Amino acid sequence: MRHVVMFSGGIGSWAAAKRVAEQHGTKDLTLLFTDTKMEDEDLYRFIREAAANVGAPLVTIEDGRDPWEVFFAVRRMGSSQVDPCSKILKRELADRWLKENCDPADTLVYVGIDWSEIHRFNGGTRARGLKARKADQGWTYLAPMIEPPYLDKADMIRWGLSEGVQAPRLYGMGFAHNNCGGFCVKAGEGHYAVLLREMPERYAYHEAKEEAFRQFIGKNVSILRDRKTKDGVMKTKPLTLRSLRKRIQAGCKVDMFALGGCGCFLDESA
Repeated sequence: MRHVVMFSGGIGSWAAAKRVAEQHGTKDLTLLFTDTKMEDEDLYRFIREAAANVGAPLVTIEDGRDPWEVFFAVRRMGSSQVDPCSKILKRELADRWLKENCDPADTLVYVGIDWSEIHRFNGGTRARGLKARKADQGWTYLAPMIEPPYLDKADMIRWGLSEGVQAPRLYGMGFAHNNCGGFCVKAGEGHYAVLLREMPERYAYHEAKEEAFRQFIGKNVSILRDRKTKDGVMKTKPLTLRSLRKRIQAGCKVDMFALGGCGCFLDESA
């Protein structure tokens, strides 16, 4: 049986790979990394060290474009509702690699989802989970970190440190994940407030790219949505990164709990 771990660059995928290696060994284990070409520079240090610690080969695949290049190519900007970046640069790329290199009859595929997001894997009352959707395609997906002993992200970081694996630097800055260099179209305003605080130059880059796309497409679109309740009715409108920055700099309140989620391999918009 072949084992393939979607090695995203996050601590959860390392922990999942460790559990797979402990149970099945590393002879038939592959760590698959899909590079969006917009990763934080420390991510590459982490995946090299993490792969060496697991003891399995690291395979890197890439489309060659970054998320903004994809948005302009498909004429649609990513948001919490749709993620052409993850679809093209992560899911479709990984699916193609699996079809070309593996047989679903003797391959198990693993993701780093942990117990706190088990609903995204197993599904809930309103949506089918990743496991069922991939089963429809003939693949068996597993999530080792939804099983006991249950570990949260802090536990996994301590586990890594105990084995000499330093966690990605973005976690120490307050980011919830280590994908796309702190940028994520599925993130909330709290996440972008952290990006502005910790990496203002990187925030400015994405702010400029968002404005350039708005001019390119000729529509009032944005990554974020401004949500307000009036008379018991929730109303939304576009919230640009420029507008959010001005609010923060003016001392306005920002929902720091609105972090959003990466979920590149979950295809929840499908």
